[in-house]
Amino acid sequence: MSSSKILLITGVSSGFGRALAREALAAGHKVVGTVRSAEAKRDFEALSDGAAFAYLLDVTDFDAIDGVVARIEADVGPIDVLVNNAGYGHEGILEESPLSEMRRQFDVNVFGAVAMMKAVLPFMRNRRSGHILNITSMGGHITMPGIAYYCGSKFALEGITESLGKEVKPFGIAVTAVAPGSFRTDWAGRSMTRTPRSIADYDPIFDPIRKAREERSGKQLGDPQKAARAMLAVIGAEHPPTHLLLGSDALGLVRDKLSVLAGEIRAWEDVTVSTDGGAV
Repeated sequence: MSSSKILLITGVSSGFGRALAREALAAGHKVVGTVRSAEAKRDFEALSDGAAFAYLLDVTDFDAIDGVVARIEADVGPIDVLVNNAGYGHEGILEESPLSEMRRQFDVNVFGAVAMMKAVLPFMRNRRSGHILNITSMGGHITMPGIAYYCGSKFALEGITESLGKEVKPFGIAVTAVAPGSFRTDWAGRSMTRTPRSIADYDPIFDPIRKAREERSGKQLGDPQKAARAMLAVIGAEHPPTHLLLGSDALGLVRDKLSVLAGEIRAWEDVTVSTDGGAV
């Protein structure tokens, strides 16, 4: 980025949020982070005197978000960039997982992100400038057994990001969905909620996946610091992308998914077009 900006990042206590905050501060920018405890607030603000600001906020406390954003605008300054990073993963076979887990997954990963966007947009629209980054996942493009609720939330955020970008482009606001692959964060560790197994029929397809994920936790190929630098490059770009994949695994898996999808569309093309009834 060519000039100092104010970044508002949700969930800065660990993972991508923490890595991005550190890189942004090192580059001379101000960072406002949302945290969920007084201890986390002190810890974050200790990163940089006068440049790191923490506000207590749970992104599922929807009624509080507008007020917190307004205070940041008044006390710290105009928010140039919102990074919706707060989120978590739910692991569990769909048939075994209660709907309450799905609601919680969507409250955090989707509704929390949307509420944050709705809070910053009036300020950005009035200034005719701004950038929103939504941290999604390669799970917003590809799927695998056992994370249906998580993939559903990330597919939703990818679609919302793309649609919002078209709505606000005339106002000079950019919106980017950043979809990481497997990175060395807490996603597969303490940040993941796991529904207990109960139906033996699913053991052969799911147990090896759960075991492999647990064994790889902390050893993934992706480097969060390099991901943070990539996000700063996107924020500083004159024409930022609508979608950005991070990691060679995400690139390969999404390319494979698109190839399979293209083949399926070709195979069923006659059925697809057979539904046209002609102009009325």
